[in-house]
Amino acid sequence: MTQTIPLRVEATQKALDLIDALRAEHGDVLFHQSGGCCDGSSPMCFAVGDYIVGDDDVKLGEVGGAPFYMSPSQFEYWRHTHLTLDVVPGRGGMFSLENGREVRFHIRSRLFTEAETQALDAAAA
Repeated sequence: MTQTIPLRVEATQKALDLIDALRAEHGDVLFHQSGGCCDGSSPMCFAVGDYIVGDDDVKLGEVGGAPFYMSPSQFEYWRHTHLTLDVVPGRGGMFSLENGREVRFHIRSRLFTEAETQALDAAAA
């Protein structure tokens, strides 16, 4: 019996709708979560080509066809969590494409179950 590998990141319909709107304006987009202070603690959305993904950055998956990356140090903290990209009222990060729309991307998280962790560990081996 094969185990299904759980997704590390997913998106709500609100997030998918905003990704589509941003893609219509800016072309292909990507997400990066650095875990730094201020804007860096929120998921940031960039036009592809406007942000250089680091060689050590971890690709968690894709949301709405947009790759989602995390800095290696942040991944060490969050490697055992499932992330859901959502949209909430507020102001986006200064350089994030949703800035000025009175909404911002937001991460909701939960710990992976023991079975999900085992499946992820087996896939990485």
